[in-house]
Amino acid sequence: MKHVFKALACAAALAFAAPGLAQNTIKIGVITDKIGPAKPYAEPVAQGVEVGAQEINAKGGILGRKIELLIEDDQGKPDVSAAMARKLVDAGAVFIISVSLTPATQQAQTVSLATKTPHITPSNSGDTLTTQIDNPYFWQTGPLGSIQISTLLSYARAKNYKRVAVVSDNSDLGQLLARFFKGGAEKAGMQVVSEELISRGATSAEPQMQKVRAANPDVILSAGVLTAENVLMLKALRQLGIKTPVLASYNFSVPVYMTVAQGLLDGIPFVDAYDPDKPEVKAFEAVFRKTTGKPPINLSGYGYDGIHLVADAIRRAGGTDKEKIREAMQKSSYSGVMGAKGTKYVFPDGKRTGFDPNAMVVRLYEGDRQGRVVHSGQK
Repeated sequence: MKHVFKALACAAALAFAAPGLAQNTIKIGVITDKIGPAKPYAEPVAQGVEVGAQEINAKGGILGRKIELLIEDDQGKPDVSAAMARKLVDAGAVFIISVSLTPATQQAQTVSLATKTPHITPSNSGDTLTTQIDNPYFWQTGPLGSIQISTLLSYARAKNYKRVAVVSDNSDLGQLLARFFKGGAEKAGMQVVSEELISRGATSAEPQMQKVRAANPDVILSAGVLTAENVLMLKALRQLGIKTPVLASYNFSVPVYMTVAQGLLDGIPFVDAYDPDKPEVKAFEAVFRKTTGKPPINLSGYGYDGIHLVADAIRRAGGTDKEKIREAMQKSSYSGVMGAKGTKYVFPDGKRTGFDPNAMVVRLYEGDRQGRVVHSGQK
């Protein structure tokens, strides 16, 4: 009987201890898109968050407390994203990481602002995320679209291209990028001799590429964001025998192109934020392989940097007080995976966009693989 009472006492102690252990974690919310339009981007970024959290926990956590990730799916929908942000706050998240679409992340900000909950998007490139809502609890460390375009055009200037064709699709984002590309090219002293759109759902891009050939540009700037339509452009160039160089937007950094555009990529420069020769990248790739058994893709580096930035801010804040975390986050200076060698994430002069304007790189497709860096920065 004595042993029975002792066993019951131990069981009761464990029962009371379990909630205490759960409360002793640091809860960090993640809003991702598992089934919506952002899924191809969001999944690898979210996996980077998870790998980073596992690494931090294996090293003792943050201030002796383990990270507990609370992951929610917003399907890329703004109203759902706001609801998920509210759910995470109510569940005790002291920080939210958004890896969904720009409109969804924008709407989730209404909750982080109202609840004064620190909130970051480590991969989103929307230029308006920190300007449309004055939210001192929100930061963006993905490369702005304007930085991406300026970097690609810097490479074009270095190649002395004068006459350019801009090819995009008829998605809202594709048309926006096309306008940015055109404006940037003209500002850089280049002449835009052709502008072509490939409609969503098209089965061929040969008519558009025939017009481009007739305009005789020095280079084709690909501003499209729809993968299938970009592949149609590449196929049309091959079928028509057009040898004009292509400079590709950030969309071409998504690894799916290495599968869906096999045989069409060799020699195409594309803008990215990932340098395979960077020491931080090599360390990240080793951790990722050890954790998952697979090599990472570039997008996973954003999530990995994001969770490490969050952990660093909480560590410097000395705890989970949201206001102290906000103050610490604003003072961040962190060398991460993403960005050119020697660059850091910082938020100077109270700004909340932390990606260095000269941290983008231009890489080259070598065969069907994403290869070496051939240019960096906007200079």
